[in-house]
Amino acid sequence: MKRFKYNQMLILLIVIGLVAALTIVWQRHKVEENNSKVELVMEYEDVVELAGLEGVPLDALMQKVRDAGITSLAVYETTLEKLNKSGKVTALSGAQILHQYYAGMLSDSTWRSLVETGRIQAEDIYVVGHDPKVFAEVKEDLKLRLNPERVNVLDEQRKIMAVKANYEKVIKWNLGLPTDEMNYVAQQGFYVVARPTNYTNVQAEDINAVFKRLSGIDKVSALMFVGDEALGYPNLLPLTLEKVKARQLTLALIEHPLQLQFFKQEGLVPMAIANDYQAVRMYVIPKDEQPKLKQDEAIQRWIVTDQERNIRMDLLRKYDKPEPGKNLVDTNIEYISKVKEGLIAKGFTIGKAGTYQPYFPSTLLLMLITIGAVAAGVLFLTLVRPFAVRYQYILLILLSVVLILPLLKGSGNLVRQAVALASAILFPVLAMTWQIDRWRGKAPQGGGALLRIIVDGIGGLFVTVMLSMIGGMYVAAILGDVRFFLEMEIFRGVKMTFIAPIILITVVYLTRYNVFSTSKDDAKGLWQQVVKLLNYPIYIKTLLVFTFVVLGAWVFVGRSGHTAGVPVPDIELKMRAFLERIMYARPREKEFMIGHPAFFLAVMALYRQWPRVLHYGLVVVATIGQGSLVETFAHLRTPVFMSFVRGLDGMVVGLVFGVLAVIGVQVLSYLSFVLGRRPAEHE
Repeated sequence: MKRFKYNQMLILLIVIGLVAALTIVWQRHKVEENNSKVELVMEYEDVVELAGLEGVPLDALMQKVRDAGITSLAVYETTLEKLNKSGKVTALSGAQILHQYYAGMLSDSTWRSLVETGRIQAEDIYVVGHDPKVFAEVKEDLKLRLNPERVNVLDEQRKIMAVKANYEKVIKWNLGLPTDEMNYVAQQGFYVVARPTNYTNVQAEDINAVFKRLSGIDKVSALMFVGDEALGYPNLLPLTLEKVKARQLTLALIEHPLQLQFFKQEGLVPMAIANDYQAVRMYVIPKDEQPKLKQDEAIQRWIVTDQERNIRMDLLRKYDKPEPGKNLVDTNIEYISKVKEGLIAKGFTIGKAGTYQPYFPSTLLLMLITIGAVAAGVLFLTLVRPFAVRYQYILLILLSVVLILPLLKGSGNLVRQAVALASAILFPVLAMTWQIDRWRGKAPQGGGALLRIIVDGIGGLFVTVMLSMIGGMYVAAILGDVRFFLEMEIFRGVKMTFIAPIILITVVYLTRYNVFSTSKDDAKGLWQQVVKLLNYPIYIKTLLVFTFVVLGAWVFVGRSGHTAGVPVPDIELKMRAFLERIMYARPREKEFMIGHPAFFLAVMALYRQWPRVLHYGLVVVATIGQGSLVETFAHLRTPVFMSFVRGLDGMVVGLVFGVLAVIGVQVLSYLSFVLGRRPAEHE
């Protein structure tokens, strides 16, 4: 039997890299642990609308909302349409005024005089103010959005203003942040989350005007830009940043509906970086999705979201349909209260959103991890095709130098991504390779007894998971900085982490076993087995198996990442929700339902001397589980402690499923034997 040697020096370098990784992981854990304050936000307009729908005094509803747990209200820029509806101004088109005049319905002498002197034009807009301060702000906003020449006051005393613009378009334009609404929100005890839009051909005076409005508001917690651009983009971002820093404001990063990074707003990420990473990930349940969710489901969504995705600002939309036996106000107050209680029960505090300190790991530690990952790669090569030790060290040194130099220069992001990807691929394969060599070196004992299979399965899976965890620690550490916590940067190569381990473990398996024989002889050689596989005759049953494998691969790869087109069955969603409620971190199905049970069945296949090709298939599926475990740590927005616990939870539940799998196969085998004998007994 051909034996493969594990180079002890390479293993030592991997262990040193692990120590460095654990050091970073601990530092990262402390940074994540110190950021546990969640800001619960509602839209100011939602609260106003809710008060109107239920006929409740706005002040009274504001107090209820605040007592329920909402800390901040989001205030959007005003529009002429909103001001019209609220009665703060009256905006009319010139055509409307002329129609009233010619129909004999215009009795006011001032307006009749304006028409008769030709100062009312059908294509213009006319704004009448009912509050001096609001009128002054609208005039200022229109001059900024248009230009001063297109805005003229016709009657200062009556607060009548003419605007040369298209009525249908301009009435919906965002004009500016309303100070009356922001002052009211602050007076009611809430923080203000300001939601400004950028200007076309933005000028310095535009930005100054925005922050002038904010200057009189004491409790502004964050800026959450509206639209596709940050305020000041493209040329005046430094001015916006200067104002943001002066007010010590947090920048909100709106998570993308696909839950990967965030809604693209040009200029926002560079500004957040320059703001010393004083930024917060914000999530809102999409408008079209919330009505489909029961309140309990939505509440659980918020808890899981804040736990798993580093969300620290929750924008809660109101429910428009009351719960049975409740009115709309009670329904929404109960919803807010339960979200708050659920978060507090999970260790969060409620208040102004917490932010991460600008954490970046030590370059020395990153170098040690890089060397450890290179050592793992060289070790894998030696376990596929052994070569001289001196060449192993030459390859180790060359690759390490090439990868470390960019780290020393401070531009090693690509290197770190490469090391993370290599770690996510190699360590699950190395863990399963060790297990395969252990199986080869120690022939099954005990005659295939069920208890022996279970004991070997439990012990083997535990060790294999621990070895795979090394890869998880490498990934969590090498990419463990604030940019990844906030998802300004993400792990690249998720699909590769699912596909590459399958290919590599196949190569390993073919160097150790002959898949076309159950004999204990060494493999005939990798290339010879590949040639034989290509020459293998195709039967209908072969095509059926191949179709089944392709379908499984489609689901397996298609369900990975955040752009999956493969739907998730309702029963699986319910199972996920159940596991989220009963466990600290919901384990992944690919581990406890697929990979880990396959590991137990691979042990059983060895003891029972099943066809070698079946054993190979089970080893591949078991490797999928190990790869999934390591890939969990590639979700850098998830706290590293949660990823670690998720892996352990998956192992524990997987042990149960694995034991049930071998017992189930044993029962089926027994039934098959009994049923196979029954016809003979009655002949």
